[in-house]
Amino acid sequence: MANDHDHHNHGHDHQGHHHGPVDTGDWRYAVGLMVNLAFVAVEFGAGVVSGSTALMADAGHNLSDVLGLAMAGGAAWLARRAAGPARTYGYGKATVLAALANALLLIFACGAIAFEAVRRFSDPAPVGSTTIMVVAGVGFVINLGTALLFLKDQHKDLNIRGAYLHMMADAAVSLGVVVAGAAILFSGWSLIDPLVSLVIVAVILWSTWGLLKDSVNLALDAAPRGVDVAAVRAGLLALPGVSAVHDLHIWGLSTTETALTAHLVHDRPDAANLLAEAQGLARSRFHIGHTTLQLETGPLPDCPDC
Repeated sequence: MANDHDHHNHGHDHQGHHHGPVDTGDWRYAVGLMVNLAFVAVEFGAGVVSGSTALMADAGHNLSDVLGLAMAGGAAWLARRAAGPARTYGYGKATVLAALANALLLIFACGAIAFEAVRRFSDPAPVGSTTIMVVAGVGFVINLGTALLFLKDQHKDLNIRGAYLHMMADAAVSLGVVVAGAAILFSGWSLIDPLVSLVIVAVILWSTWGLLKDSVNLALDAAPRGVDVAAVRAGLLALPGVSAVHDLHIWGLSTTETALTAHLVHDRPDAANLLAEAQGLARSRFHIGHTTLQLETGPLPDCPDC
């Protein structure tokens, strides 16, 4: 679509653009929430009974994931709501805020786990190694099963990727707790328990860093991970008749959608065809479905960079 405005044209492309995230299946969030919340209660109770900080630490981490799943599911529901007069982009940004809150929640949980583990070094207590192994083994199965629910769509949505990575990390941590329980059983060395707790903290921080970085970038309207801004600029500049590209902005409308705006300076008489070519390039090569392009044939009084 092209509309003449003196020296320039505007084009808006919504083809292939959906006001909402990919269909990630809200039932997965519901199943993950119910199963993991039930397990958190059982695991924390077992940790209290057995005196295991590793079990209580893992339960705290699992609780943070339950809250994270709740936020991600709620954000996915919000993102499906239609745009309105005040929120012209809809609620897609809720998915970014949920991912950011999820990352911050995990970091807070790491601090609580590390604090308790360090305290136990100065005040070690006997733990029930058999209980640790059984409960953590059940946790491994539950966490791995929950992670597999999100395996298919983990590369399409930052929320899904966060849920998947957290659950896979939980599965690995639970397996580590099983190993710690076995080591305590055979060695009788109770300090293994807080040591495993600190390893849990390291695993959580390592798996959370990418989520935190990506969610902060999206919250600041940076180009989403995987979108090469220089390549987009070069691609637009390579279009026939285009002599300059400026005011190029690329940002995430949500964790699944990307938007682009740019001014293209050109000397082509077929402005409508140029718009179609530029929008097609953004969709097919860079997977950007929401584009707004301004075509210019000369300097404009309201555009200082033209």
